[in-house]
Amino acid sequence: MQTLGARLGLVAPGAVDIELDWAVGLTQQHGFLHAGMVATALDSACGYAGLTLMAEDAAVLTIEFKINLLAPARGERFRMEGRVLKPGRTITVCEGRAFALDGSQEKLVATMGCTLMAVTGRENIRH
Repeated sequence: MQTLGARLGLVAPGAVDIELDWAVGLTQQHGFLHAGMVATALDSACGYAGLTLMAEDAAVLTIEFKINLLAPARGERFRMEGRVLKPGRTITVCEGRAFALDGSQEKLVATMGCTLMAVTGRENIRH
């Protein structure tokens, strides 16, 4: 997230928002936030949201996601929301939404369905 210049916004049980500003290095050829950047930030928002409900010694790994790109990601800044739909001991299902913010305007530009796995007892996986 540091590479994207992203920062945590809302952090609550089952809910995390990640915010980032538009930057030329994150865009595609038309100047929109690149779909890969949108997917990366949404995946992280969903992962952190899931982690808020996992055991203290658990780490989180994404095992599947699907993204719907609804509109060009054009804005001054962006908010990626991750929300837990169904927590579980091993598998957690989340939903993500990406919003482009331009002045007082806010536009939904992408949605994500994300499945996470809680990982425990593995030395090479950090919390």
